[in-house]
Amino acid sequence: MIATFRALAEPHRFQIVDLLLDGPKPVGDMVLQLGLHQPQVSKHLRVLSDAGLVDVRVDAQRRIYALRPMPFQELGVWLEKYRRLWEGTFHRLDALLDDEDRREKPWTHEAIKGEHR
Repeated sequence: MIATFRALAEPHRFQIVDLLLDGPKPVGDMVLQLGLHQPQVSKHLRVLSDAGLVDVRVDAQRRIYALRPMPFQELGVWLEKYRRLWEGTFHRLDALLDDEDRREKPWTHEAIKGEHR
């Protein structure tokens, strides 16, 4: 999973992954969408491939890249543990705020009118 994080840490590679989320794409399409030179995109794709994040197939003169789902599923499982941690923290915060609301005097329209008399 460290290889996944290292590969995704570079902004252009992260953008490439986002582009491939819509489906397989040839390198030329990514070059146009990213505004980078072809050698740069190919270098980033090689890193993503080495990390196991993308697969490539050759179609005549074009190389078509697609995301491999398994590394992202593994990442999702790993992140799920932390999501549960955050949810627990949010539940405790909700409970604390509810306690504060119950302790405070409710400010109703009648209570405000009574103070001005």
